[in-house]
Amino acid sequence: MTGTETPRDVPARPAGLPPLQPPTLRPRPAGAPKATPVRRDRQGAVVDCAVYVDGRRQAPVPPEDALEAARAQGGFVWLGLFEPTEEELTAIGDRYGLHPLAVEDAVYAHQRPKLEHYDDALFMVLKTATYVEHEHLTATSEVVDTGEVMVFLGPHHVITVRHGEHTGLTELRKRLEQQRDLLCLGPSAVLYAVADLVVDTFVDVAGAVADDVDELEASVFSPERTDDIGRLYQLKRELMSLRKAVGPLEVPLQKLAERQVDVVPDAMRSYFRDVQDHAIRVRDQVGGLDELLSSILQASLARTSLADNEDTRKISAWAAMIAVPTLMTGVYGMNFDVMPELHWRYGYPMVLLLVAVVCLLLYRGFKRSGWL
Repeated sequence: MTGTETPRDVPARPAGLPPLQPPTLRPRPAGAPKATPVRRDRQGAVVDCAVYVDGRRQAPVPPEDALEAARAQGGFVWLGLFEPTEEELTAIGDRYGLHPLAVEDAVYAHQRPKLEHYDDALFMVLKTATYVEHEHLTATSEVVDTGEVMVFLGPHHVITVRHGEHTGLTELRKRLEQQRDLLCLGPSAVLYAVADLVVDTFVDVAGAVADDVDELEASVFSPERTDDIGRLYQLKRELMSLRKAVGPLEVPLQKLAERQVDVVPDAMRSYFRDVQDHAIRVRDQVGGLDELLSSILQASLARTSLADNEDTRKISAWAAMIAVPTLMTGVYGMNFDVMPELHWRYGYPMVLLLVAVVCLLLYRGFKRSGWL
């Protein structure tokens, strides 16, 4: 599509690293209520907790003892949380030494993508997105559903906090555990894998939205008269949600790719640079879709205005032709004895013929000028 890029344009990943594909998502119908989060085990918000040493997952350790075990073995702990409460995350923050401001951001969510540096720890916020399947795009259709993933990164821990029903990290953890060389690089490898998954999902969502844009473009420029302004405006609003998730992500990824960060080894910079390149391409694609939607919206408004003008001209032309017999019959309908040709034998047929001739001349004139 003109002015946009398709997902096939995204460059290949670094050699030796298999692609991290996003998990298969079950489409949620437009307008369907979101399900209430269900706690997955006795730990409440804890989805999974594991200690990794030399890229290998160790024997299960309780979350309250995982950090000490990771430090003792020279590894790190990956603690996965799903929509924790303030009390739950505060307790975890005290145990892992998380900054109170970062904990507050992680509890209440609704943050923009960012990267915060607290002493020897990092806190990163990523917006997630998923495409909501729909049979037909309407003026009220939900197209893009967004959530958030927060990542706390330290020398011996990485804590992922997920908000939203999509972009689950369970399958990502399983695939990452099969890549020992990557996990040997430490907690920053998990941050890379999460960021890579989020950006890959953006690629899929942008591609699906592009199909909706194509459908609207075909509808606007079809011979039939359609009212697509409401649908165009709704899709533009939904695309804005995706744009807010993709656009601000470039700066945090640039920091991870170019700046010296204590908890991010130099070997990880190339990986973050790859994710940054993907994010830039998706940002450009989303920007191109937004510009294309603006052009289609203007074209739709112009076509609507043109159609209204055509209708107005047709109505005016027919009104002018109707005015001729109305005028003449109105004149001869007056009750006067002395009127031109009033008592002439051929007066009535002559008036009808004159009306027909004048109307025919008007019709030919309007037809030639394009009013009819």
